[in-house]
Amino acid sequence: MKKLRDAKKKYEEIEIPVELNNLVKNSIKEVKRKQKRRKPVKQWGIGLAAAAALFVTSVNVSPALAQSLSSVPMLGSIVQVVTVQEIKIAEDNFNADISTPNVTGLENKELEQMLNDKYIAENEALYDNFQKKMEEMKAAGGGNYAVNADYEVLTDTDSLLVIANRNLEIMASGSESATYDNIDKEHELYITLPSLFKDDSYVQVISAYIKEEMKKRMADEEVVYFMEEDGFTSILPDQQFYITADNKLTISFDEYEVAPGYMGMVTFEIPTEVIRELLISDYYIK
Repeated sequence: MKKLRDAKKKYEEIEIPVELNNLVKNSIKEVKRKQKRRKPVKQWGIGLAAAAALFVTSVNVSPALAQSLSSVPMLGSIVQVVTVQEIKIAEDNFNADISTPNVTGLENKELEQMLNDKYIAENEALYDNFQKKMEEMKAAGGGNYAVNADYEVLTDTDSLLVIANRNLEIMASGSESATYDNIDKEHELYITLPSLFKDDSYVQVISAYIKEEMKKRMADEEVVYFMEEDGFTSILPDQQFYITADNKLTISFDEYEVAPGYMGMVTFEIPTEVIRELLISDYYIK
């Protein structure tokens, strides 16, 4: 109890930067308001009929994720990421290995359930698509097809949790993609790329930096980027990104998105001085 009281006192003494955007402050107020008025939410589990039909429902904590536990000062609780569902198929030349993460320990149960429902839905869709393609290929005489879905905790600090969800699809060749969930553990908010900036000028500024960085990297003859008319022109306003443990913004591109397949997925860490004046605050990006 003493640790909990000390942690709570430590949180209450935290001074939120005055320049922090109203979006963040209003979101915090809204979360607190909902938490006060709503009835306790039963812990979301794996008792969904569709999930039970599709996945092995034993909960396994991967050794690789043992470091994904961290204290949240505001709550004195533990935010944990575990493998809640897993499916493996090895049938002739068809293989599937799909692992689904589950986040627990957030006081904001609406955010927690949103994340976990999303993970279940994404992997159910991936599984359904695998089954469909496998049957189609079998009917056409066979072939080779494999999918792999896994996740990794990229950032886990007192204030930030970043979960990377990676998908690899292999037929004649492989194609890897990833999505990232950036979570403010301290205020229990979901961070989007637009929410970091004052306006949409960040799209042009970050895109210009990436173009110049591509040109520099291509001084190495083994590095190639798609930069012609049909190549990279701009990031999307909601481009995939993640925040590192040292509070740097990293932009991510899927395999084949901006470079040949042999280069795999491509990332660009954006120097903070390039975007400093565009940021709402230095609360997340320093």
